[in-house]
Amino acid sequence: MHRTTMLPKHWWDLRAETSVEDPAGQDAVALRAEIDQLRRALTGRPVIDQACGMVMVLAPCRREPARNLLVDMARQCNTKLPDVALAVVAAWEGEPLPRLMQRALRHALRRLYAEDRGCDSPPTDEPSRRRRP
Repeated sequence: MHRTTMLPKHWWDLRAETSVEDPAGQDAVALRAEIDQLRRALTGRPVIDQACGMVMVLAPCRREPARNLLVDMARQCNTKLPDVALAVVAAWEGEPLPRLMQRALRHALRRLYAEDRGCDSPPTDEPSRRRRP
């Protein structure tokens, strides 16, 4: 048996009115808040993916280090990740990157290159592997 369900064009915009005193109403309010949060998260996703792709090309690395670089920049600038991604994409298109983000990008790139080369300092319990003449 095959069943087809037809949904209105903008079904996600439908609203359900409930009473807050009603336990089911509280669940509906919590679900509505979660849906709004997920919508906001998905709104910034394409630009984050685009910025990750740009970092992957410019600083040859995989997706995970590229995303970590953008997250690191966002932390250093005390800015949200979608805003950093937007600034990086805008810089690619010719708009200057803000000074704080330039500095954060330099630091993040240095860290990325140091990790790539294995330049992290060895743990204190491991002796250095330097040859002695």
